[in-house]
Amino acid sequence: MRTALITWDYPPWPSGLSTAAGEIAEGLAAAGAEVTVFTLGRDATSREGGITVVGCALPEGGRLATLRLWGAAGHLAAPIAFRNAVLAEHRRRPFDVVEATNWYAPAAALALRAEMALVTRNSTPAAFSRDPATRLRDRLDAATADRLERFQARASDGLISNTAEHARRISAEYGLTDGARPHAVIGLSLAPATIRRGAQAAYPGEDGPLRLLFVGRAEHRKGFDALMDATAILSAEVAAGTLPPFALRLAGVEAEALPGGIGETARSFIQPLGTLSPSALAEAYADAHAVVAPSRYESFGLVYQEAIAYGRPLVASNEDASARQFVGDTGAGSMASATTGPALADALRPVIADANLRARLRAKAEAAAGRFTRETLGSETAALYAAAMRRFQRR
Repeated sequence: MRTALITWDYPPWPSGLSTAAGEIAEGLAAAGAEVTVFTLGRDATSREGGITVVGCALPEGGRLATLRLWGAAGHLAAPIAFRNAVLAEHRRRPFDVVEATNWYAPAAALALRAEMALVTRNSTPAAFSRDPATRLRDRLDAATADRLERFQARASDGLISNTAEHARRISAEYGLTDGARPHAVIGLSLAPATIRRGAQAAYPGEDGPLRLLFVGRAEHRKGFDALMDATAILSAEVAAGTLPPFALRLAGVEAEALPGGIGETARSFIQPLGTLSPSALAEAYADAHAVVAPSRYESFGLVYQEAIAYGRPLVASNEDASARQFVGDTGAGSMASATTGPALADALRPVIADANLRARLRAKAEAAAGRFTRETLGSETAALYAAAMRRFQRR
């Protein structure tokens, strides 16, 4: 099976989509597929292990780079670049199937002229991760992105989501409730090196404040507003002497992203770390006593999986289906009843105060670690590809 994978970023770029793309490519290669990755994050072609990586970066000053600056229509620039690159390689040696993320529809232009089966693997829809538009230009821009995502999904021969609830929400968002195409539930894997580092990372000692780690962006979907509110509540309790001290470390968040209304007491408990390299992020996980991941909605749930790989207790929100599956069902963490400051504070408080509880949660996390393998990811993805290829051939 010769496969193409379209992705915005690819390792070592530090992002969730990049990590996911790396795991998908490696998993497929391990399953025997010939994999070519097309990424906007590079401008040259390279061979990495058994995988070919084709850079599709838009040349500065070129037509597509200029088009990308336009409102609404700019969303077509990258899909056109991907389409041109994939079709050029396809005519040299045909692909059986091409996979792309749903996020901002990078395969939308390719779907207009499908010459091979198309599979969309669903991350979070763009509509779920942006602030409400206040200007007409922004509303048009958002509407265009949403329509392109919907078009790509509906033109796909197969779909992949991370959990059953994620599949249900994606089907509703894109109007895919007719069952006309196979839709598989396939969890992402973790890199063997991540699993190995996690297993080898000793739990930190109890010297100094308890270290809590947040990994993500300072956005509503990630529950960042609730985390800041909870920090204000709990920092006041530390100041009053009713709770042990803690430090909240924010991986992926710059100091400028902290809300202006947060008080000086709460701010003194917060350490923005900015964007971390993979090795620095691994050190942050190893140094953490617990990981706080209060997302309202996750697709891949990589932070949950990474924390579990390191055997670190989690604090998550019951609002997110991925959290319920990865954290609640495994018993690897404390679940907030809702993504609000008070509810998150209630879930965090016993984790900060009770070393015995942290030990029990750690044991559950360690028992759940190692379930996310490339072998499973690769074999299940290949099976969905085969179903998508059969549908494409019937069209």
